[in-house]
Amino acid sequence: MFSLIRSASVYGVDGKSISVEVDIASGLPQVNIVGLPDPAVRESVERVRAALKNSGFTFPMDRITVNLAPADLRKEGTSFDLAIAAGILISSGQVSSDPFEQTLLVGELSLNGSVRPVTGMLAMLEQAKLSGIRRVLLPLDNVKEAAWISGVELFALTHLKELDSLKNKTKDWHHIRVDAEKLSAIRGVPSEDYPHALYDELGDYSDVVGQHQAKRAMLIAAAGKHNILLSGPPGTGKTMMIRRLPGILPVLSEQEALEVTKIYSVAGKLAESSHGLITHPPFRAPHHTISAGGLIGGGSIPKPGEVTLAHRGVLFLDELPEFPRQVLEVMRQPLEDRIVTISRSKAIFQFPASIMLAASFNPCPCGYYGHEYGDKRCICSASIISRYRSKISGPLLDRIDLHLEVPRPISIDHDKTSPSLSSSQMRQMVTAARTFQQTRASELGVIANGELSGAALRKTVHMKQEASTLLENAFKALGISMRAYDRMLRLSRTIADLEASETVEEEHVAEAIQYRRLEISQP
Repeated sequence: MFSLIRSASVYGVDGKSISVEVDIASGLPQVNIVGLPDPAVRESVERVRAALKNSGFTFPMDRITVNLAPADLRKEGTSFDLAIAAGILISSGQVSSDPFEQTLLVGELSLNGSVRPVTGMLAMLEQAKLSGIRRVLLPLDNVKEAAWISGVELFALTHLKELDSLKNKTKDWHHIRVDAEKLSAIRGVPSEDYPHALYDELGDYSDVVGQHQAKRAMLIAAAGKHNILLSGPPGTGKTMMIRRLPGILPVLSEQEALEVTKIYSVAGKLAESSHGLITHPPFRAPHHTISAGGLIGGGSIPKPGEVTLAHRGVLFLDELPEFPRQVLEVMRQPLEDRIVTISRSKAIFQFPASIMLAASFNPCPCGYYGHEYGDKRCICSASIISRYRSKISGPLLDRIDLHLEVPRPISIDHDKTSPSLSSSQMRQMVTAARTFQQTRASELGVIANGELSGAALRKTVHMKQEASTLLENAFKALGISMRAYDRMLRLSRTIADLEASETVEEEHVAEAIQYRRLEISQP
Protein backbone atom coordinates (compact mmCIF):
# COMPACT_ATOMS: atom_id res chain seq x y z
CA MET A 1 0.00 0.00 0.00
CA PHE A 2 1.20 3.52 -0.85
CA SER A 3 1.07 6.71 1.24
CA LEU A 4 2.24 10.30 0.76
CA ILE A 5 3.18 12.60 3.64
CA ARG A 6 4.31 16.21 3.40
CA SER A 7 7.46 17.18 5.23
CA ALA A 8 10.20 19.79 4.87
CA SER A 9 13.92 20.40 5.12
CA VAL A 10 16.24 23.39 5.14
CA TYR A 11 18.52 24.49 2.31
CA GLY A 12 20.65 27.51 3.12
CA VAL A 13 18.37 29.56 5.34
CA ASP A 14 15.17 28.74 3.43
CA GLY A 15 12.73 25.90 3.83
CA LYS A 16 12.21 23.30 1.12
CA SER A 17 9.07 21.17 0.73
CA ILE A 18 9.83 17.45 0.72
CA SER A 19 7.35 14.66 -0.10
CA VAL A 20 7.80 11.46 1.90
CA GLU A 21 6.46 8.54 -0.15
CA VAL A 22 6.10 5.16 1.58
CA ASP A 23 5.28 1.88 -0.15
CA ILE A 24 4.83 -1.46 1.64
CA ALA A 25 4.88 -4.64 -0.44
CA SER A 26 5.24 -8.36 0.16
CA GLY A 27 8.80 -9.62 0.32
CA LEU A 28 11.72 -10.10 2.62
CA PRO A 29 11.56 -7.71 5.61
CA GLN A 30 13.77 -4.72 4.81
CA VAL A 31 13.61 -0.94 4.65
CA ASN A 32 15.16 1.11 1.85
CA ILE A 33 15.32 4.91 1.94
CA VAL A 34 16.03 6.51 -1.43
CA GLY A 35 16.29 10.13 -2.57
CA LEU A 36 19.89 11.01 -1.65
CA PRO A 37 19.60 10.61 2.15
CA ASP A 38 22.56 11.37 4.38
CA PRO A 39 23.54 9.02 7.27
CA ALA A 40 21.22 10.80 9.75
CA VAL A 41 18.26 10.16 7.42
CA ARG A 42 19.18 6.52 6.76
CA GLU A 43 19.50 5.90 10.49
CA SER A 44 15.92 7.11 10.95
CA VAL A 45 14.80 3.53 10.16
CA GLU A 46 16.02 2.28 13.52
CA ARG A 47 14.59 5.28 15.40
CA VAL A 48 11.20 4.85 13.73
CA ARG A 49 11.16 1.08 14.29
CA ALA A 50 11.78 1.41 18.04
CA ALA A 51 9.50 4.45 18.42
CA LEU A 52 6.50 2.69 16.82
CA LYS A 53 7.00 -0.45 18.89
CA ASN A 54 7.31 1.52 22.15
CA SER A 55 4.23 3.60 21.33
CA GLY A 56 1.86 0.66 20.94
CA PHE A 57 2.00 0.43 17.14
CA THR A 58 3.33 -2.41 14.98
CA PHE A 59 6.29 -2.12 12.65
CA PRO A 60 5.44 -4.10 9.46
CA MET A 61 7.62 -7.12 8.70
CA ASP A 62 7.45 -6.50 4.93
CA ARG A 63 9.45 -4.80 2.20
CA ILE A 64 9.26 -1.04 2.89
CA THR A 65 10.48 1.59 0.43
CA VAL A 66 10.70 5.25 1.48
CA ASN A 67 11.31 7.86 -1.22
CA LEU A 68 12.19 11.47 -0.37
CA ALA A 69 11.17 13.66 -3.29
CA PRO A 70 12.50 15.54 -5.17
CA ALA A 71 15.03 12.74 -5.45
CA ASP A 72 17.85 14.85 -6.91
CA LEU A 73 18.28 16.99 -3.77
CA ARG A 74 20.47 15.71 -0.94
CA LYS A 75 18.50 15.28 2.30
CA GLU A 76 20.07 15.69 5.72
CA GLY A 77 18.98 15.94 9.32
CA THR A 78 16.37 14.23 11.47
CA SER A 79 13.27 16.25 10.59
CA PHE A 80 11.78 13.41 8.47
CA ASP A 81 11.38 10.90 11.35
CA LEU A 82 7.79 11.82 12.17
CA ALA A 83 6.72 11.86 8.50
CA ILE A 84 8.31 8.46 7.83
CA ALA A 85 6.59 6.99 10.89
CA ALA A 86 3.21 8.36 9.81
CA GLY A 87 3.72 7.08 6.27
CA ILE A 88 4.44 3.56 7.56
CA LEU A 89 1.36 3.64 9.81
CA ILE A 90 -0.87 4.72 6.93
CA SER A 91 0.59 2.23 4.43
CA SER A 92 0.22 -0.63 6.92
CA GLY A 93 -3.42 0.31 7.59
CA GLN A 94 -2.94 1.14 11.26
CA VAL A 95 -4.25 4.72 10.90
CA SER A 96 -6.35 6.59 8.37
CA SER A 97 -4.72 8.88 5.83
CA ASP A 98 -7.50 11.51 6.04
CA PRO A 99 -6.13 13.49 9.03
CA PHE A 100 -2.76 13.83 7.33
CA GLU A 101 -3.99 15.41 4.11
CA GLN A 102 -2.62 18.93 3.55
CA THR A 103 -0.67 18.59 6.80
CA LEU A 104 3.05 19.15 7.31
CA LEU A 105 4.84 16.71 9.59
CA VAL A 106 8.23 17.65 11.04
CA GLY A 107 10.00 16.16 14.03
CA GLU A 108 12.67 13.79 15.33
CA LEU A 109 11.77 10.60 17.17
CA SER A 110 13.53 9.08 20.14
CA LEU A 111 13.58 5.30 20.67
CA ASN A 112 10.81 5.46 23.28
CA GLY A 113 8.48 7.40 20.97
CA SER A 114 9.10 10.88 22.33
CA VAL A 115 9.08 13.67 19.74
CA ARG A 116 12.15 15.88 19.83
CA PRO A 117 12.57 19.40 18.40
CA VAL A 118 14.43 20.06 15.16
CA THR A 119 16.36 23.03 13.81
CA GLY A 120 15.06 25.36 11.10
CA MET A 121 11.39 25.14 12.08
CA LEU A 122 10.72 28.81 11.31
CA ALA A 123 12.11 28.48 7.77
CA MET A 124 10.19 25.24 7.11
CA LEU A 125 6.87 26.67 8.28
CA GLU A 126 7.39 29.80 6.24
CA GLN A 127 7.82 27.66 3.13
CA ALA A 128 4.86 25.45 4.06
CA LYS A 129 2.58 28.48 4.33
CA LEU A 130 3.70 29.67 0.89
CA SER A 131 2.87 26.19 -0.45
CA GLY A 132 -0.70 26.44 0.84
CA ILE A 133 -0.35 24.16 3.87
CA ARG A 134 -2.41 25.30 6.85
CA ARG A 135 -1.91 22.43 9.33
CA VAL A 136 1.36 21.45 10.97
CA LEU A 137 2.16 18.51 13.25
CA LEU A 138 5.35 19.42 15.11
CA PRO A 139 7.27 18.85 18.38
CA LEU A 140 5.94 20.72 21.40
CA ASP A 141 9.36 22.30 22.02
CA ASN A 142 9.21 24.02 18.61
CA VAL A 143 5.89 25.78 19.30
CA LYS A 144 7.42 29.03 20.59
CA GLU A 145 9.36 29.37 17.37
CA ALA A 146 6.51 28.25 15.09
CA ALA A 147 3.96 30.55 16.75
CA TRP A 148 5.36 33.53 14.87
CA ILE A 149 4.13 32.16 11.53
CA SER A 150 0.51 33.26 11.51
CA GLY A 151 -2.27 31.63 9.51
CA VAL A 152 -1.09 28.07 10.26
CA GLU A 153 -2.88 25.67 12.63
CA LEU A 154 -0.40 24.00 14.97
CA PHE A 155 -0.70 20.54 16.52
CA ALA A 156 2.02 19.84 19.08
CA LEU A 157 3.25 16.33 19.92
CA THR A 158 5.32 15.18 22.84
CA HIS A 159 4.92 11.43 22.17
CA LEU A 160 3.60 9.20 19.38
CA LYS A 161 1.08 7.74 21.85
CA GLU A 162 -0.88 10.97 21.45
CA LEU A 163 -1.93 9.72 17.99
CA ASP A 164 -3.73 6.72 19.50
CA SER A 165 -7.09 8.20 18.56
CA LEU A 166 -6.19 7.73 14.88
CA LYS A 167 -6.26 3.96 15.36
CA ASN A 168 -10.05 4.24 15.31
CA LYS A 169 -9.92 6.20 12.04
CA THR A 170 -11.10 9.41 13.73
CA LYS A 171 -10.11 12.87 12.52
CA ASP A 172 -10.18 14.51 15.94
CA TRP A 173 -6.77 16.08 16.73
CA HIS A 174 -8.11 18.73 19.06
CA HIS A 175 -6.48 17.16 22.10
CA ILE A 176 -3.05 18.17 20.72
CA ARG A 177 -4.08 21.42 19.03
CA VAL A 178 -2.27 24.57 20.21
CA ASP A 179 -5.09 26.97 21.10
CA ALA A 180 -5.25 30.49 19.72
CA GLU A 181 -4.97 32.06 23.18
CA LYS A 182 -1.56 30.48 23.76
CA LEU A 183 -0.33 31.54 20.32
CA SER A 184 -1.53 35.10 20.91
CA ALA A 185 0.31 35.18 24.23
CA ILE A 186 3.56 34.25 22.48
CA ARG A 187 3.11 36.67 19.58
CA GLY A 188 1.80 39.45 21.81
CA VAL A 189 5.14 40.25 23.47
CA PRO A 190 5.90 43.86 22.49
CA SER A 191 9.12 44.14 20.49
CA GLU A 192 9.94 47.41 22.30
CA ASP A 193 10.86 45.46 25.44
CA TYR A 194 14.61 45.79 25.51
CA PRO A 195 16.65 42.99 27.07
CA HIS A 196 17.94 45.14 29.92
CA ALA A 197 19.78 42.22 31.51
CA LEU A 198 21.80 41.92 28.31
CA TYR A 199 22.77 45.59 28.43
CA ASP A 200 23.99 45.15 31.99
CA GLU A 201 26.24 42.32 30.77
CA LEU A 202 27.61 44.41 27.91
CA GLY A 203 28.77 47.23 30.15
CA ASP A 204 28.28 50.97 29.73
CA TYR A 205 30.16 53.54 27.65
CA SER A 206 30.32 55.75 30.73
CA ASP A 207 32.94 53.27 32.01
CA VAL A 208 35.31 54.27 29.19
CA VAL A 209 37.99 56.68 30.41
CA GLY A 210 38.51 59.46 27.88
CA GLN A 211 38.43 58.48 24.18
CA HIS A 212 35.64 60.95 23.40
CA GLN A 213 36.42 60.98 19.70
CA ALA A 214 36.32 57.18 19.56
CA LYS A 215 32.98 57.17 21.35
CA ARG A 216 31.73 59.75 18.88
CA ALA A 217 32.81 57.45 16.04
CA MET A 218 30.97 54.52 17.65
CA LEU A 219 27.86 56.69 17.92
CA ILE A 220 28.03 57.60 14.23
CA ALA A 221 28.68 53.98 13.20
CA ALA A 222 25.65 52.76 15.18
CA ALA A 223 23.39 55.55 13.90
CA GLY A 224 24.10 54.86 10.22
CA LYS A 225 25.08 51.18 10.37
CA HIS A 226 28.58 52.00 9.13
CA ASN A 227 31.64 49.75 9.23
CA ILE A 228 34.35 50.94 11.62
CA LEU A 229 38.05 50.20 12.11
CA LEU A 230 40.00 51.20 15.24
CA SER A 231 43.80 51.29 15.40
CA GLY A 232 46.01 51.92 18.41
CA PRO A 233 48.44 50.45 20.94
CA PRO A 234 47.38 47.79 23.45
CA GLY A 235 45.19 48.81 26.36
CA THR A 236 43.60 51.94 24.90
CA GLY A 237 40.04 50.52 25.00
CA LYS A 238 39.49 49.44 21.37
CA THR A 239 38.00 46.06 22.22
CA MET A 240 36.08 47.38 25.21
CA MET A 241 34.35 50.06 23.13
CA ILE A 242 33.42 47.71 20.29
CA ARG A 243 32.03 45.10 22.69
CA ARG A 244 29.71 47.78 24.08
CA LEU A 245 28.43 48.62 20.59
CA PRO A 246 25.32 46.35 20.69
CA GLY A 247 24.17 48.24 23.78
CA ILE A 248 23.49 51.40 21.76
CA LEU A 249 21.80 49.74 18.78
CA PRO A 250 18.00 50.02 18.37
CA VAL A 251 15.83 47.01 19.08
CA LEU A 252 15.04 44.86 16.04
CA SER A 253 11.70 45.33 14.34
CA GLU A 254 9.42 42.28 14.19
CA GLN A 255 10.42 41.57 10.58
CA GLU A 256 14.12 41.88 11.41
CA ALA A 257 13.66 39.67 14.48
CA LEU A 258 12.00 37.01 12.32
CA GLU A 259 14.92 37.12 9.87
CA VAL A 260 17.53 36.76 12.61
CA THR A 261 15.60 34.08 14.50
CA LYS A 262 15.19 32.03 11.31
CA ILE A 263 18.95 32.14 10.72
CA TYR A 264 19.76 31.03 14.26
CA SER A 265 17.13 28.30 14.07
CA VAL A 266 18.66 26.92 10.87
CA ALA A 267 22.13 27.03 12.44
CA GLY A 268 20.89 25.22 15.55
CA LYS A 269 21.91 28.14 17.77
CA LEU A 270 18.49 29.33 18.83
CA ALA A 271 18.66 29.65 22.60
CA GLU A 272 15.60 29.16 24.76
CA SER A 273 13.95 32.51 25.43
CA SER A 274 10.67 33.70 26.88
CA HIS A 275 9.84 35.68 23.73
CA GLY A 276 10.57 33.03 21.13
CA LEU A 277 12.26 35.66 18.95
CA ILE A 278 15.71 37.23 19.02
CA THR A 279 14.80 40.87 19.59
CA HIS A 280 18.25 42.41 20.02
CA PRO A 281 20.94 42.80 17.31
CA PRO A 282 23.33 39.83 17.33
CA PHE A 283 27.01 40.28 18.14
CA ARG A 284 29.53 37.80 16.74
CA ALA A 285 33.25 37.83 17.55
CA PRO A 286 34.99 34.85 15.85
CA HIS A 287 38.56 33.91 16.76
CA HIS A 288 41.28 34.72 14.21
CA THR A 289 41.83 30.99 13.57
CA ILE A 290 38.46 30.77 11.79
CA SER A 291 38.41 29.39 8.23
CA ALA A 292 36.89 31.08 5.20
CA GLY A 293 34.02 28.57 5.29
CA GLY A 294 33.41 29.28 8.95
CA LEU A 295 33.26 33.00 8.23
CA ILE A 296 30.89 33.07 5.25
CA GLY A 297 29.36 29.56 5.44
CA GLY A 298 30.01 26.26 3.72
CA GLY A 299 29.42 22.53 3.53
CA SER A 300 27.89 20.18 0.95
CA ILE A 301 24.56 21.75 1.87
CA PRO A 302 25.92 25.12 3.03
CA LYS A 303 25.18 26.32 6.55
CA PRO A 304 25.31 29.95 7.73
CA GLY A 305 28.73 31.32 8.68
CA GLU A 306 29.61 34.06 11.16
CA VAL A 307 28.81 36.79 8.62
CA THR A 308 25.22 35.54 8.31
CA LEU A 309 24.89 34.91 12.05
CA ALA A 310 25.73 38.61 12.50
CA HIS A 311 22.91 39.66 10.11
CA ARG A 312 21.20 42.84 11.39
CA GLY A 313 23.93 43.08 14.03
CA VAL A 314 27.68 43.44 14.53
CA LEU A 315 30.56 41.26 13.31
CA PHE A 316 33.65 42.01 15.42
CA LEU A 317 37.07 41.01 14.08
CA ASP A 318 39.58 41.69 16.84
CA GLU A 319 43.25 42.02 15.85
CA LEU A 320 42.36 42.12 12.15
CA PRO A 321 45.86 41.42 10.73
CA GLU A 322 46.00 38.16 12.71
CA PHE A 323 43.33 36.71 10.43
CA PRO A 324 44.68 34.95 7.31
CA ARG A 325 44.53 37.25 4.29
CA GLN A 326 42.50 34.75 2.24
CA VAL A 327 39.91 34.66 5.03
CA LEU A 328 39.60 38.45 5.13
CA GLU A 329 39.30 38.70 1.35
CA VAL A 330 36.08 36.65 1.30
CA MET A 331 34.49 39.58 3.16
CA ARG A 332 34.63 41.84 0.10
CA GLN A 333 31.44 40.71 -1.62
CA PRO A 334 29.28 40.45 1.54
CA LEU A 335 30.30 43.96 2.65
CA GLU A 336 29.36 45.39 -0.72
CA ASP A 337 26.23 43.39 -1.61
CA ARG A 338 25.06 42.55 1.93
CA ILE A 339 24.47 38.97 0.83
CA VAL A 340 26.64 35.83 0.68
CA THR A 341 26.41 33.68 -2.45
CA ILE A 342 27.73 30.11 -2.32
CA SER A 343 27.63 28.00 -5.47
CA ARG A 344 27.39 24.23 -5.52
CA SER A 345 27.02 21.84 -8.46
CA LYS A 346 23.31 21.29 -7.74
CA ALA A 347 22.27 24.73 -6.53
CA ILE A 348 23.24 28.28 -5.62
CA PHE A 349 22.65 29.29 -2.00
CA GLN A 350 22.22 32.85 -0.79
CA PHE A 351 22.55 33.97 2.82
CA PRO A 352 21.61 37.43 4.14
CA ALA A 353 24.58 39.42 5.42
CA SER A 354 23.49 42.95 6.30
CA ILE A 355 26.09 43.57 8.97
CA MET A 356 28.09 46.24 10.71
CA LEU A 357 31.74 45.27 10.53
CA ALA A 358 33.69 46.44 13.57
CA ALA A 359 37.41 45.68 13.59
CA SER A 360 40.49 46.64 15.57
CA PHE A 361 44.23 46.16 15.22
CA ASN A 362 47.54 47.17 16.73
CA PRO A 363 49.91 49.26 14.56
CA CYS A 364 52.50 46.43 14.55
CA PRO A 365 52.96 42.92 16.02
CA CYS A 366 54.43 44.26 19.28
CA GLY A 367 51.78 46.99 19.34
CA TYR A 368 53.85 50.13 19.95
CA TYR A 369 54.93 51.45 16.54
CA GLY A 370 54.30 55.20 16.56
CA HIS A 371 53.09 55.07 20.18
CA GLU A 372 56.30 54.76 22.20
CA TYR A 373 56.11 55.98 25.79
CA GLY A 374 58.07 55.23 28.94
CA ASP A 375 59.87 51.91 28.49
CA LYS A 376 57.47 50.82 25.74
CA ARG A 377 59.44 50.78 22.50
CA CYS A 378 58.61 49.17 19.17
CA ILE A 379 60.92 46.21 18.43
CA CYS A 380 59.51 45.39 14.98
CA SER A 381 61.53 45.92 11.79
CA ALA A 382 60.10 47.77 8.81
CA SER A 383 59.70 44.52 6.85
CA ILE A 384 57.81 42.85 9.72
CA ILE A 385 55.47 45.84 10.07
CA SER A 386 54.89 45.95 6.32
CA ARG A 387 54.10 42.21 6.18
CA TYR A 388 51.81 42.53 9.19
CA ARG A 389 49.82 45.41 7.73
CA SER A 390 49.62 43.88 4.26
CA LYS A 391 47.04 41.41 5.62
CA ILE A 392 44.54 44.28 5.31
CA SER A 393 44.17 44.87 1.58
CA GLY A 394 43.25 48.20 0.00
CA PRO A 395 39.91 46.93 -1.39
CA LEU A 396 38.87 45.66 2.05
CA LEU A 397 39.92 48.92 3.74
CA ASP A 398 37.98 50.83 1.08
CA ARG A 399 34.78 49.13 2.27
CA ILE A 400 35.15 50.41 5.84
CA ASP A 401 33.50 53.78 6.46
CA LEU A 402 35.24 54.99 9.60
CA HIS A 403 39.00 54.66 10.21
CA LEU A 404 40.09 55.96 13.56
CA GLU A 405 43.28 55.94 15.58
CA VAL A 406 42.76 55.38 19.32
CA PRO A 407 45.78 56.78 21.18
CA ARG A 408 46.77 56.29 24.79
CA PRO A 409 44.97 58.83 27.05
CA ILE A 410 47.27 61.66 28.11
CA SER A 411 45.73 62.41 31.49
CA ILE A 412 43.30 60.22 33.40
CA ASP A 413 42.42 62.99 35.86
CA HIS A 414 41.46 65.35 33.06
CA ASP A 415 39.38 62.67 31.33
CA LYS A 416 37.48 61.87 34.54
CA THR A 417 36.25 65.45 34.81
CA SER A 418 35.10 65.56 31.16
CA PRO A 419 31.44 64.84 30.47
CA SER A 420 30.94 61.27 29.27
CA LEU A 421 27.87 59.92 27.49
CA SER A 422 26.30 56.75 28.85
CA SER A 423 25.11 53.87 26.69
CA SER A 424 21.51 54.81 27.45
CA GLN A 425 22.02 58.38 26.22
CA MET A 426 23.84 57.17 23.11
CA ARG A 427 21.09 54.64 22.38
CA GLN A 428 18.48 57.39 22.49
CA MET A 429 20.52 59.45 20.03
CA VAL A 430 20.97 56.47 17.71
CA THR A 431 17.27 55.62 17.81
CA ALA A 432 16.33 59.21 16.99
CA ALA A 433 18.77 59.28 14.06
CA ARG A 434 17.49 55.94 12.72
CA THR A 435 13.91 57.21 12.92
CA PHE A 436 14.97 60.32 11.01
CA GLN A 437 16.56 58.14 8.32
CA GLN A 438 13.63 55.73 7.97
CA THR A 439 11.13 58.57 7.67
CA ARG A 440 13.16 60.04 4.83
CA ALA A 441 13.91 56.79 2.97
CA SER A 442 10.93 54.58 3.89
CA GLU A 443 9.87 54.15 0.26
CA LEU A 444 13.35 52.87 -0.60
CA GLY A 445 13.16 49.96 1.86
CA VAL A 446 16.35 51.16 3.56
CA ILE A 447 16.84 50.80 7.30
CA ALA A 448 20.01 52.91 7.72
CA ASN A 449 22.26 55.21 5.68
CA GLY A 450 24.95 52.53 5.47
CA GLU A 451 22.68 50.56 3.12
CA LEU A 452 22.20 53.43 0.65
CA SER A 453 23.84 53.16 -2.75
CA GLY A 454 23.63 54.49 -6.28
CA ALA A 455 20.55 56.49 -7.20
CA ALA A 456 19.01 56.04 -3.74
CA LEU A 457 22.06 57.70 -2.17
CA ARG A 458 21.96 60.67 -4.54
CA LYS A 459 18.21 61.03 -4.01
CA THR A 460 18.49 60.99 -0.22
CA VAL A 461 21.53 63.22 0.38
CA HIS A 462 20.79 66.92 -0.04
CA MET A 463 23.98 68.97 0.30
CA LYS A 464 24.67 72.66 0.53
CA GLN A 465 27.03 74.02 -2.09
CA GLU A 466 29.84 74.58 0.41
CA ALA A 467 29.59 70.97 1.61
CA SER A 468 29.58 69.64 -1.94
CA THR A 469 32.65 71.70 -2.83
CA LEU A 470 34.54 70.50 0.27
CA LEU A 471 33.81 66.86 -0.54
CA GLU A 472 34.90 67.36 -4.15
CA ASN A 473 38.18 68.93 -3.01
CA ALA A 474 38.77 66.03 -0.60
CA PHE A 475 38.20 63.56 -3.43
CA LYS A 476 40.92 65.24 -5.49
CA ALA A 477 43.39 65.93 -2.67
CA LEU A 478 43.20 62.56 -0.90
CA GLY A 479 43.05 60.49 -4.08
CA ILE A 480 40.19 58.35 -2.74
CA SER A 481 38.17 55.92 -4.85
CA MET A 482 34.58 56.45 -5.96
CA ARG A 483 33.52 53.79 -3.44
CA ALA A 484 35.20 55.74 -0.65
CA TYR A 485 33.58 58.94 -1.96
CA ASP A 486 30.13 57.35 -1.66
CA ARG A 487 30.93 56.09 1.82
CA MET A 488 32.00 59.58 2.90
CA LEU A 489 28.73 60.87 1.46
CA ARG A 490 26.73 58.36 3.50
CA LEU A 491 28.79 59.18 6.57
CA SER A 492 28.09 62.89 6.14
CA ARG A 493 24.36 62.15 5.88
CA THR A 494 24.46 60.19 9.16
CA ILE A 495 26.31 62.97 10.99
CA ALA A 496 23.64 65.38 9.80
CA ASP A 497 20.92 62.97 10.97
CA LEU A 498 22.37 62.96 14.49
CA GLU A 499 21.73 66.70 14.51
CA ALA A 500 18.28 66.27 12.87
CA SER A 501 19.45 68.36 9.92
CA GLU A 502 17.59 67.97 6.61
CA THR A 503 20.63 69.10 4.63
CA VAL A 504 24.27 68.09 4.82
CA GLU A 505 26.34 71.06 6.00
CA GLU A 506 30.03 71.82 5.48
CA GLU A 507 30.90 70.80 9.06
CA HIS A 508 29.24 67.41 8.57
CA VAL A 509 31.43 66.71 5.55
CA ALA A 510 34.53 67.94 7.39
CA GLU A 511 33.93 65.49 10.21
CA ALA A 512 33.34 62.65 7.75
CA ILE A 513 36.61 63.38 5.96
CA GLN A 514 38.69 63.05 9.12
CA TYR A 515 37.47 59.47 9.53
CA ARG A 516 39.04 58.45 6.20
CA ARG A 517 42.62 59.56 6.83
CA LEU A 518 44.08 56.59 8.70
CA GLU A 519 47.03 55.22 6.72
CA ILE A 520 47.90 51.59 7.45
CA SER A 521 49.48 50.28 4.28
CA GLN A 522 53.07 51.36 5.01
CA PRO A 523 55.11 51.86 8.22
